[in-house]
Amino acid sequence: MDQLVPPPVEAPKAWTVTPADELLIAAKSRANRLSFALLLLFFRAHGRFPRTQDEIEPAIVADVARHLDIGLTSAQTLAGSGRTVERHRADIRTLCGFREASVADGETLTEWLRDHAVAETRDTALLASALEQRCRDLAIEPPAPERIVRIVRTALHAYDERFCDDMHRRLPAATRARLDALLRPAAGEQPGAANDAPDDPGPAVLMHLQADPGGPSVNSLQTELAKLVLVRQLGLPADLFGPTRSHEVERYNQRVVVEAPYELRRHAEPLRLTALAAFAHLRGRSLTDGLVDLLIETIHRIAAHAERKVERELLDDLKRVTGKQNILFALADASLAQPDGVVREVVFPVAGEQTLRDLVKEWKATGPTYRTTLRTVIRNSYSGHYRRMVPKVLQALEFRSNNDGHRPVIRALELLRRYADSKLRVFPAEEDVPLDGVVSGLWRDAVIEPDAQGRQRINRITYEICVLQALREQLRCKEIWVVGANRYRNPDEDLPADFEAERAAYDAALKLPVEADRFIEGLKEEMRTELATLDAGLPSNAEVRLGERRGKSWITLTPLGAQPDPDNIIKMKAELQAKWSMTGLLDMVKESDLRLGMTEAFKSPTVYERLERSVLRPRLLLCLHGLGTNAGLQRLASLGLEVSTKDLAYVRHRYLSVPALREAIATVANGTLAARDPAIWGDGTNACASDSKHFGAWDQNLTTQWHVRYGGRGVMIYWHVERKSLCIHSQLKSPSSSEVASMIEGVLHHCTEMEVDRQYVDSHGQSTVGFAFCRLLGFQLLPRLKAIGSQKLYRPDTGQPDAYPHLQPVLTKPIDWELIRQQYDQMVKYATALRLGTAETEAILRRFTRNNVQHPTYQALAELGRAVKTIFLARYLHSLALRHEIHEGLNTIERWNGANDFIYFARHGEMTSNRREDHEISMLSLHLLQNCMVYVNTLMLQEVLAQPHWQGRLTETDLRALTPLLWEHVNPYGRFELDMTTRLPLK
Repeated sequence: MDQLVPPPVEAPKAWTVTPADELLIAAKSRANRLSFALLLLFFRAHGRFPRTQDEIEPAIVADVARHLDIGLTSAQTLAGSGRTVERHRADIRTLCGFREASVADGETLTEWLRDHAVAETRDTALLASALEQRCRDLAIEPPAPERIVRIVRTALHAYDERFCDDMHRRLPAATRARLDALLRPAAGEQPGAANDAPDDPGPAVLMHLQADPGGPSVNSLQTELAKLVLVRQLGLPADLFGPTRSHEVERYNQRVVVEAPYELRRHAEPLRLTALAAFAHLRGRSLTDGLVDLLIETIHRIAAHAERKVERELLDDLKRVTGKQNILFALADASLAQPDGVVREVVFPVAGEQTLRDLVKEWKATGPTYRTTLRTVIRNSYSGHYRRMVPKVLQALEFRSNNDGHRPVIRALELLRRYADSKLRVFPAEEDVPLDGVVSGLWRDAVIEPDAQGRQRINRITYEICVLQALREQLRCKEIWVVGANRYRNPDEDLPADFEAERAAYDAALKLPVEADRFIEGLKEEMRTELATLDAGLPSNAEVRLGERRGKSWITLTPLGAQPDPDNIIKMKAELQAKWSMTGLLDMVKESDLRLGMTEAFKSPTVYERLERSVLRPRLLLCLHGLGTNAGLQRLASLGLEVSTKDLAYVRHRYLSVPALREAIATVANGTLAARDPAIWGDGTNACASDSKHFGAWDQNLTTQWHVRYGGRGVMIYWHVERKSLCIHSQLKSPSSSEVASMIEGVLHHCTEMEVDRQYVDSHGQSTVGFAFCRLLGFQLLPRLKAIGSQKLYRPDTGQPDAYPHLQPVLTKPIDWELIRQQYDQMVKYATALRLGTAETEAILRRFTRNNVQHPTYQALAELGRAVKTIFLARYLHSLALRHEIHEGLNTIERWNGANDFIYFARHGEMTSNRREDHEISMLSLHLLQNCMVYVNTLMLQEVLAQPHWQGRLTETDLRALTPLLWEHVNPYGRFELDMTTRLPLK
């Protein structure tokens, strides 16, 4: 049965006994006065009577008893159920104008929940609270908790039944038949091969649709195109899920994801078809996104493969000749000395014939010959292999643009679509072929070629290559979007539709002024103050020197030295290891669950759960450990618990989802924050560090990419770790995706109680636009810049060239405040979209890259970012403490990355799957296990430091170096045994 969360107890100040209350209380016998007073005050505060005496804090009871001058022993009558208490309750109901809930009230409340609350949330605790609030509004005493649970469940069932019936009616008969056909075997499949069901006729079409795309290739494009065509042939009404909230559609989609086709066939027709329609609706959008990703990566692959091929072919010819300047002087001297001489007699003896031949080869390899050869290889590769994909892609995807400046690419796509079935080598002379904005300078002379009559014609194949390359660049910055996509949808849909109407509320949420002038003046004054402070302190700042290097301005900054662990920290670690030596990692995960109940987050998306929680709980822990250590489920199957690999695979498929794992991570993170002793860990920190780590992974998917720096294929996981080594957010990303977007995403949308106001990053996690958005979103971006020497400081004011005399070597042009003023509203609008999460953070930031440098909002964000970055640099150069703070914060994330290797040890730390969901589940399981280790270590350290010989022993330096991210005493290896009846020896 679902457990209802009791409402928070009111603070004592809200429990005020009025003079009128004193008269009512005085009319009761002295033994019953305190009980009556507490019942009255609780009912007035909550609209119901307390269900247990524990719902009222002892401090409140003592305060009321003191006010009434009554002994506390009479409070025991509060828990009774005798006639006196019932009479008191009846009197209080009459006094407050309430009545008890009847059977008819239960039916009315069920209908109200169904119509007004279930669509907002399906959380039973929140629905119960909404029901109680509705009872207060109607002056009805809420029913008993058991009856509330029944009403809530009935309302949920009634809502689902009505929703499915409505969807079923809106589906055409032909669409219903096609949806049911998804559960039948695909043509040519053999029966009895899927889903572990004895009566299953074979792999269903649905399973083919659920498969992830492979790596970028023509075959993958063709496979995904066939899937998209199949989904579109279902004929779903365009507005089928129009008014439905996205989480409701996703809930029905999850039913299809976790249930096998033979299970779906057993459902009633309305539920079955609604779930299949939700799956098809979302799958069509994801397939469209996947096709665009495949198209982008395939276009990139054409050029990348051609470059590598040409480089290999020209490598033998590329023999660099040393001393070319001396050879030139010798040739000039010999030629001038004998201007009428023969080359072989005058020149060859000076430079050598072979040397001159090598010079010619080098020029050919590095000059125009290289570009010509590269174009030829790209053209041959495209025409011989990749070109067959173009007509199908153009037929399946509809490209649009909201910017007239990119209309040439749209017109070019329409031209390619019209001539898709033609075998013409060049476009007809009368055809209007857009060139500007489509064909780059490198390709222009190859696209335009003369015919026999000397007229200029457009080579069709070469032009197609140019169109695809231009399309790729515009898709990446979302200046061209795709109808029916999600991530590549109309960028206007990424912004809040009610921004103008709710502007005041949105500005207040961001803590920004409505007027642009106020924002600019505050920023200007901050720039002046920080630059003046740096200028005044620079002569005495021995760590910072401004000057020139190789003719350019340069900042020289003395690097920070490494600091050893304090002796007390070393002794404390030794004591910790001696007391809890070789503690099993699985035991730490189990202890975290027994204390915090994190496995309660894992629920089946189906209506009923077959497994009892006592059976499910250990299986969940084994699954989490197997996935989080990369050991796999087979090695976690325990004979002692009679759990097979098949049992664990069922739990993994049915219960482990990305939202559930994030909820469990939040439970452990919030539990760690609550368990910390402020005397040891401080009063709390709002500072966080973020960085990415490379994990090897199979590469037949769209997330895995080859990474030059790490020398292998893999994915990146971007971590957000607060100052005391607790990870609050993690993201799976491809190596080429933006780390700035990942940084902002983690700060805004982590699921813990922490409020981040300072974010430490390395050079990859910052950018000029990143500085601008961080300022608009209300937190400080504090990077450790690798290229600190080449940084520039911008001027806040024009017409003051002599201001800040000590900073002159690194000062550059003034900020264009007028551009910021003009685009202020748009910048706030985009910041609001990031805060609300109306679209993926990377999808929004993709518009503001160098590929879209002409965008006016991008230009304004760049100016704002330069101003904010100047403020940061001035503080960074002036304050040694700030540099230490950033360095310590980033050391925390480096230590977290080191612990990744310790926990995720199996299979060489490589993700052995090609499914993105498997990668994400593994990442989140690792995140959860590592946070569990931090939580248990926090309790262990506090127990060690609570001993008398540690009291007052730790210095400020010790406390700053103290971290719960320790694993010298942890054992993740060996036999995996799980005994739910044993506990770690912790207080």
